[in-house]
Amino acid sequence: MMPALEARDATVRRAGRTLLEAASLTLEASELTAIVGPNGSGKSTLLRALSGLWACAEGVVLLDGRSIADLERREVARRLSFLPQDARCDFAFTVEEVVSMGRHPHRGRFDPEQASDNVAVEKAIQRCDLVELRGRTLDTLSGGERQRVAIARCLATEPEVLLLDEPTAHLDLAHSLALLDLCRSLAASGHAVAFATHDLDLAARYAAQVVVLREGHVRYRGRPEEALTPDTCRDVFAVETEVATTASGQSTLVFRSARKEQAS
Repeated sequence: MMPALEARDATVRRAGRTLLEAASLTLEASELTAIVGPNGSGKSTLLRALSGLWACAEGVVLLDGRSIADLERREVARRLSFLPQDARCDFAFTVEEVVSMGRHPHRGRFDPEQASDNVAVEKAIQRCDLVELRGRTLDTLSGGERQRVAIARCLATEPEVLLLDEPTAHLDLAHSLALLDLCRSLAASGHAVAFATHDLDLAARYAAQVVVLREGHVRYRGRPEEALTPDTCRDVFAVETEVATTASGQSTLVFRSARKEQAS
């Protein structure tokens, strides 16, 4: 089966700097992928390249087998949603109005809302626990609440592929876990979902595939137990890692500083 989204030797250069070099990976339908790496390793660059927002200087990104650079942006927007780290909306729209904006790729500029639009918006609002906030304006919400609104807007598009850059960064623990449960549920229902994160333990617990970046290169890729080994964590993150088993039988990662051990 053809991957939902694929990068083949994708290289991104900006302002004379190479930010991503010869990156290759596939995002499959019904699979949740975590993209991890230190600060500046290229996680956001990779997601922007996968979304088609940043063009590849070399290589190609394929959406359902077709070069994303050759597709009309409207078609891409209907099939792929990307949530950047710095998603902002400075106008006093209500939560429901912002989530409804996710339906724009499916309508002409002056087309009225259809029943299908209302259903998609309502489903997104419920999935992101925003029912009680739907009439509030964005300027009255906390950072975590705004993040959930931005995610709901992406979901309202009903994309085949969902790309999220640090989606749990502003969320409390309960909503972080709820979001990752939602991502796993979306993948199980047939979507290709990828999220960038600094939390290696959550990546290992939730993702079917983990992509590890360092200095703009894909260094490791595979199932969590293959990509997040003690050797990988030492090589990429400069930490010593122990794989422990919880009382419920889940595997968890325990970290300690490799530099501290070397110093002692």
